[in-house]
Amino acid sequence: MYKITLLLSSTLLFMGCNSSEDKTSIFTSEQNTSTSLISKSIINNKAAYITSQCYTKTEDSDGTLHNPCMNCHVNSKRPNYMDDWDLQEELPFNEYTKVNRFTNLFKDRTEQVEMMSDENILNYIRKDNYKNSKNQIILAQQLKNLPDTWDFNKNQKWDGYMPDCYFNFDAEGFDKNEHNEFTGWRAFGYYPFLGTFWPTNGSTDDVLIRLAKPFQTLNGKFDKKTYKINLAIVEAMIKESNITIEEVDESLWNVDLNRDGTLNRAKQITYKWQPLNNIYMSYVGDAKKLYEEEKLHIAAGLYPEETEFLHSVRYIDINKTSETIQMASRMKELRYAKKYGWNSYGQIENGMMSEIKEKEAFPERLRTVMGNAEEGVDNDYGWKYQGFIEDAEGYLRPQTYEENLYCIGCHSTIGAIVDSTFVFPRKFDYQQAQMGWSHWTQLKDGFKNIKEPILADGRYEYSLYLQNNHSGDEFRTNSEVMAKFFEPNGTLKATEIEKLHNDISHLIVPSTKRAMTLNKAYKVIVEEQSFIYGRDVHVKPTTNVHEEVLIDQKTGLEAVKMERYPLR
Repeated sequence: MYKITLLLSSTLLFMGCNSSEDKTSIFTSEQNTSTSLISKSIINNKAAYITSQCYTKTEDSDGTLHNPCMNCHVNSKRPNYMDDWDLQEELPFNEYTKVNRFTNLFKDRTEQVEMMSDENILNYIRKDNYKNSKNQIILAQQLKNLPDTWDFNKNQKWDGYMPDCYFNFDAEGFDKNEHNEFTGWRAFGYYPFLGTFWPTNGSTDDVLIRLAKPFQTLNGKFDKKTYKINLAIVEAMIKESNITIEEVDESLWNVDLNRDGTLNRAKQITYKWQPLNNIYMSYVGDAKKLYEEEKLHIAAGLYPEETEFLHSVRYIDINKTSETIQMASRMKELRYAKKYGWNSYGQIENGMMSEIKEKEAFPERLRTVMGNAEEGVDNDYGWKYQGFIEDAEGYLRPQTYEENLYCIGCHSTIGAIVDSTFVFPRKFDYQQAQMGWSHWTQLKDGFKNIKEPILADGRYEYSLYLQNNHSGDEFRTNSEVMAKFFEPNGTLKATEIEKLHNDISHLIVPSTKRAMTLNKAYKVIVEEQSFIYGRDVHVKPTTNVHEEVLIDQKTGLEAVKMERYPLR
């Protein structure tokens, strides 16, 4: 009932904008608009949903095997029926996809990086490209004065996500706007996903969640306590585990949160959901009423309708006093996702099995992804994804259809995801800062002294990745991690792994020198506006990546199987 019909994109939009301090009115007249329509079709890669990491070589010339594939392609748990651990062992490319079209991987950017001074790159990344000096969201102002070339359906208004998060957080991670009103967005701390998303490989980031209005209200009015409990219930359903909360009176909502059989004071959301045995869970507040009217759903491993995520990807700043890294003001990307409809377990399974069957019956057929640059792209499982990325002047612009397509491969049918998402199952629990609800800028020590996550099967997650990949990134270009964690013969250093167990910053935080170099390398891509050829950060050409693979090529790997969630 929430499904939004998206059109298959036939237009790609590409924008460049004039520079100004606040950049809020540059589209008010034709002469101030430098945006242009440069293509009506895919420019480079019709299969951009297959990521650049998928072309990584798994074997060195000396026969050493590396397994970065275990990050994404693992045995999964219902309602993710993809269970694609076998992709660790074989590369399932066809005649079109066997060619690696992410050619930025093979460029040498040494000269361009050396031309940038440390001072200039620091000044650049420390300038906020999201809000102006009046605390207005720059991109939202632009979208309200919509240029024709951003208006895909030509209805003279923006129909995609309108940025409305102010990144202004209270002590519980809730965002507030310029009027000190809650926007509904709430930031949470989490264990960064393996490899690419570690700061040592080029970026800092954050993630926020927002539930639909009925989850935020009690009797029609915003109620923070109700919203916090509903967020905790969703967390319990996604992690399929008990969630510790601040003590509350259950009688406020007439819901037995701790499942002890009485309405009393609860300090825990107890996870008990066995519908085959008539054991169910419920939301609270106005969402409870809609659930009882069957207008909202609840199920293990699934988010409720209209759940939203916001994910900013940023440069790496250097703390002026401590000489350690921190999140930069400047965004590289702003990524947005919204669950527009509900699919039952059966519908999800049918969809995934149909996808597998089609791939086997028609191996040369490319995936059809519905969407456009304005409304985002549809992953076929109830979610739409949309992104904004830096233009040549450093301000955010809508991604083209092809640039959005890059998101879909990971956010649809791989074993590592939970209801098309990565991060919320990795959320910190109550023992971390602000009971797990905080923005990285609120943590004084950043990643320092955060213990390494442990998989549900008892193994250390990051250590397992190092052990099997023999590197700190998919492309094996992170010489800093290699030197710190590996002996010359390739074996792990036990002393460094022990440090990692107690402090993830020992692995995932780069030196300030490396951070500066990666900032400069990415700035080159921004100046070129060459994201469709790869947005991975490298200075030297990568040598551990195939330019072309053989169809049904074997990786030589033995699949690593794991029970990943819940992390502890």
